[in-house]
Amino acid sequence: MSQSTTTAPPEQQAPAPAKAASPLGNGLKQRHLSMIALGGVIGAGLFVGSGAGIAAAGPSIVLAYAVSGLLVMFVMRMLGEMSAANPASGSFSVHADRAIGPWAGFTAGWMFWTLLVVGVAIEAIGAAHILAGWFPGTPSWMWVLVLMVVFTVANLGAVARFGEFEFWFAALKIGAIALFLGLGVLAVLGLLPGTSSPGAGNLLHDGGFLPNGVDGLLVGLLASVVAYGGLETVTIAAAESEDPVRGVAKAVRTTMWRIAIVYVGSMLVIVTLLPWNDPAVTEHGPYAATLDRLGIPAAGQIMNVVILIALLSAMNANIYGSSRMAYSLVARGQGPKALGKVSGGVPRRAVLASAGFGFVTVLLSYWYPDTLFAWLLNMVGGVILVVWGFIAVSQFVLRRRLEREAPEKLVVKMWGFPYLTWVALAGVAGVLVLMALGEDTRTQVVFTGGLTAALAATGYAMQRRAARG
Repeated sequence: MSQSTTTAPPEQQAPAPAKAASPLGNGLKQRHLSMIALGGVIGAGLFVGSGAGIAAAGPSIVLAYAVSGLLVMFVMRMLGEMSAANPASGSFSVHADRAIGPWAGFTAGWMFWTLLVVGVAIEAIGAAHILAGWFPGTPSWMWVLVLMVVFTVANLGAVARFGEFEFWFAALKIGAIALFLGLGVLAVLGLLPGTSSPGAGNLLHDGGFLPNGVDGLLVGLLASVVAYGGLETVTIAAAESEDPVRGVAKAVRTTMWRIAIVYVGSMLVIVTLLPWNDPAVTEHGPYAATLDRLGIPAAGQIMNVVILIALLSAMNANIYGSSRMAYSLVARGQGPKALGKVSGGVPRRAVLASAGFGFVTVLLSYWYPDTLFAWLLNMVGGVILVVWGFIAVSQFVLRRRLEREAPEKLVVKMWGFPYLTWVALAGVAGVLVLMALGEDTRTQVVFTGGLTAALAATGYAMQRRAARG
């Protein structure tokens, strides 16, 4: 492997094979991409955060996850279409740049970068809390420091190292979900020793399928949308794979039905086996509560292990994704030039900058938990929805362009184009409206809107300056 240092060239504006002159490595294999695609979306938001959705929506949480899952499938299909036609380390940021203009690529890219580095802090704090509980007397900050160093070093190495980390993390998470679903289905059918089938009692009693009405369903819908974030990383990683076009096409296709099984299937098993208003659902998490109900020994600690793996996986993926997004933005003249240097096929300065900002946000969470850190959390609350909006608009524009100029590049096609593209865009807008109407989520919309406006204005000013030469 060469250790020479180069400066990243600008990403091409016209559709072109992405691997043509990229200094990035190409050590990711198909098995890595497939696991990144599936494992990236299975996080602590599913294992723990879904409890709040169940408490609000009751059994209708199954419908909420099904509806939001359909929206995510549309978004990923659109992103898969664009990424298979033009694989790039900046993924949707590059597509927005080409379809809408440099200001859009700048806005979408730096918004997603902010989301990821704030996510690094959240995951590091959560993982440190679990580890400190296992090793009494050790301070949480020590574990945060250890984890940040470990995953920064891992991402400074060849991209294949990141791929291996994510492959095994994802394999463990998927294995845990598969085991949970297997035990749950047996318990639902009354075939698990020591259990009897609950029938449809928990689904229809205690207020029925919609115990808190449409309002509760909407809260569950918002919770489920957040839980689906993470799939986008696979299209970023595809640019560093051995065969980007086939890799991203296969990863996107095989992920669709797996999402339905993992998310919707899990929610159905949980609300069938447990009363939706059981306090343990929110106190211990729905998965731990279900395992405990089934009499699985040490259910809480088993889930702590799974959650820790999910958090570490997300930390690793977020440092990787943020560094590649920063590299791509810099390569297009939309960030500090110093971060565009690549050594050994890895944008190491971008890795250090992204991990460093993540560590700063950890410190902010300790120093100013109710002010600066809360402000950051609110600021990124609706970012993923804005990014999905950029994806839908970009796909609409680029699909028309590809049909005219390079139809052979349409290896993956969005279903029902252009109608389902409009449906996806309307769905994104609808969720944002619901967030704006909700008392608990309105602040997130305001802060996210402020971030969007600030970045869009900056990006547009840079675009005008570049146009003037």
